[in-house]
Amino acid sequence: MSTPFPTRTGTWLSIGSPVIAELAAACGFDWVLLDLEHGCESEAALPNQLRALRGTKTRGIVRVGAPYPDLISRVLDWGAFGIMVPHVNSAAEAEAIVQAAHYSPRGHRGFSRTVRTYDYGLNPPGENTPVPVILAQIETVQGVAAAEEIAAVDGIDALFVGPADLGHDIKARKSTLVYEDCLRTVIEAARQQGKESGILVRQPQDFEKMRALGFSWLAIDSDLSLLREGFLKNVKAAKPS
Repeated sequence: MSTPFPTRTGTWLSIGSPVIAELAAACGFDWVLLDLEHGCESEAALPNQLRALRGTKTRGIVRVGAPYPDLISRVLDWGAFGIMVPHVNSAAEAEAIVQAAHYSPRGHRGFSRTVRTYDYGLNPPGENTPVPVILAQIETVQGVAAAEEIAAVDGIDALFVGPADLGHDIKARKSTLVYEDCLRTVIEAARQQGKESGILVRQPQDFEKMRALGFSWLAIDSDLSLLREGFLKNVKAAKPS
């Protein structure tokens, strides 16, 4: 299944280090996910990670831990290119997220000219102010069922599958749904509304498979996983017994 959208290659950054963010950008990723849901640092670590991306072509997407309007506003004020929100299960939830991320009249985000995203007042927003990208995560059986109505919400740019959560939810609810069928459902739901879809893959060899399926926002592995596997490889080499 081909997709009309360009492939956007990213990776997950969970450690919270600006050095790692800078390195990921230098390596050429289109985007990085700065994780506040399961990451190792608090939101206080975000500004320096976003600064590390400045002047590069790598976009910083922040996954907020929950759709709190004040948190969404802060990460966008700090200069995030967009947000990812976990466990979006309905159009109403999606609409609330969009409103939190947009200024009036579309939403109710607080307005300030002096925040970092506007260079502390040096480049105040105008008519061409960039619109934040919003990725809604589909991570439950309920979210899969509501995928098309979520994608239909104006301001939602892509549906992003959380593979671990979705797989867990299917099993925990003893659902008859098949995981692979859920992926196709999400892709098609997004496609029907002219929206993109995405997913995180843990193994590079799965990248082409998921792209062929129709995903365009694709993240490969995470900083934490890469370090863990690298450390284990070296320890096993040093201590083969």
